[in-house]
Amino acid sequence: MTNYFSSNFKLGILGGGQLGKMMLYETRKYDICTYVLDPSPEAPCRIACDHFQQGDLMDYETVYKFGKKVDVLTLEIEAVNIDALIQLEKEGKKVYPGSKTLKKIQNKGQQKKFYKEQGIPTAKFIQYSNKAHLAEGITSNKVKLPFVWKSTQGGYDGKGVSIIRSGADIAKLPDTECIAEELVDFKNELAVIVVRSPKNEIKTYPVVEMEFHPEANQVEYVICPARIDKKIAESAREIAENVSKAFEHVGILAVEMFQTKDDTIIVNEVAPRPHNSGHYSIEASYTNQFEQHIRAILDLPLGSTKSKLGGIMVNLVGEEGYSGNVIYKNIDTVMKMEGVTPHIYGKKQTYPFRKMGHVTIVNEDISKAREIAEKVKKILKVISI
Repeated sequence: MTNYFSSNFKLGILGGGQLGKMMLYETRKYDICTYVLDPSPEAPCRIACDHFQQGDLMDYETVYKFGKKVDVLTLEIEAVNIDALIQLEKEGKKVYPGSKTLKKIQNKGQQKKFYKEQGIPTAKFIQYSNKAHLAEGITSNKVKLPFVWKSTQGGYDGKGVSIIRSGADIAKLPDTECIAEELVDFKNELAVIVVRSPKNEIKTYPVVEMEFHPEANQVEYVICPARIDKKIAESAREIAENVSKAFEHVGILAVEMFQTKDDTIIVNEVAPRPHNSGHYSIEASYTNQFEQHIRAILDLPLGSTKSKLGGIMVNLVGEEGYSGNVIYKNIDTVMKMEGVTPHIYGKKQTYPFRKMGHVTIVNEDISKAREIAEKVKKILKVISI
């Protein structure tokens, strides 16, 4: 076995945001040498890695040359140069998740077509090349209002997704390739974190329930375990495992799903990296998602995915009306509360709805944890000077 620990082994991470920063906690624990590439000189990862490089993640030469410096390459953001990864793999470099997996996931249209080909349950959709093409689809009745519009490229944290109810909504859309997706009548938004190693060891975490902010279309609360029937949870975990196998994904894969009114589970989309829906695991699980990702990409034994306690995550986002140098108002009050752990991502500037951190609440009683989460949300405010 390769000696990853306290050795000359080098792990490369594409992307230096908060997900990378939390991954680095685990590499520090095991004394794994890390290299990080990110376009921002203020990236949260810069203080925690062994070697930080500023550079464009979409630039072929930058990504290729960075990849040549390390033994295994992973990522914390999907928007990276795929061609550079393909070349690195051809030269024998280990890249997880692999370029074939990323190629299917990066474009939401390709991702949806893949579900259809693989028989994975998902909402009906039609792909359009631009806004004029979409307008034709609406005029010819191929697309019926209301529907969900999704940009095929670059959407994240609620961006690139809109519910279209009228012609006025269509006028506001950018002129880009997109999909028009059937509006699903669901009762719960769920997610399952799956972890898979190169030797095909695979495990799933408990199903979580996600509550979204109505305006920002961002996750406000993640609740683990989801307050759903045991059979529904088993079905969701099985589907998530099948999705991971279909993508031949290595590492952490977050599978976002809908539980429809008639209790059918359908896949919404996936993220091939540690994910917001798994942050609760840092305090609530035996092996958190970030350590699990490291274990998987290094082909080490996977850890237990069981929870020690019920866990709820509250996203900390910039308050509306505030932009500038960040202040975490009332954080001292929250830190006095039992079972409550704030995580600050290290972004110096805040603006409305920017993800600045999260808070985990653990409790043996999930209902009690949910009450505390509500209090945290009301007390702790992300504002500026």
